[in-house]
Amino acid sequence: MNRTVQREAILAELRASRKHPTAEEIYTVLRSRMPQLSLGTVYRNLEQMSQAGVIRKLETAGKCKRFDGDLSLHHHIRCVECGAVEDVEPAVFNEVDAALARLLPQLKCIDYNLELNGRCRRCRSKGDGGMQREN
Repeated sequence: MNRTVQREAILAELRASRKHPTAEEIYTVLRSRMPQLSLGTVYRNLEQMSQAGVIRKLETAGKCKRFDGDLSLHHHIRCVECGAVEDVEPAVFNEVDAALARLLPQLKCIDYNLELNGRCRRCRSKGDGGMQREN
């Protein structure tokens, strides 16, 4: 993958953020420093970098794509109200990993994608603070 000034700026901005930004959010931050940058360029570079394994693309059901510059093993939880995405450390899933090893001994699970949904602190402070599961 070719290195360009624009690609390097996009990657640097993504790696500096813990908010798992959208392409539009990255574009908004960078356009003041790089007026020649287009939203299409940001989208194209993010897609290319995710396909090359340089970054992670987070696609949650029915929501816009977000991107993560942190390639370490971790999972995510999305706020169902504001759409914010936060990291969930892998240790939270130790019991799931152990159960998979017991239940599926013929399969060595190396990764999985779980879509965790909840309410972030900010949204909980605005409402009742509880998350009710709908069946």
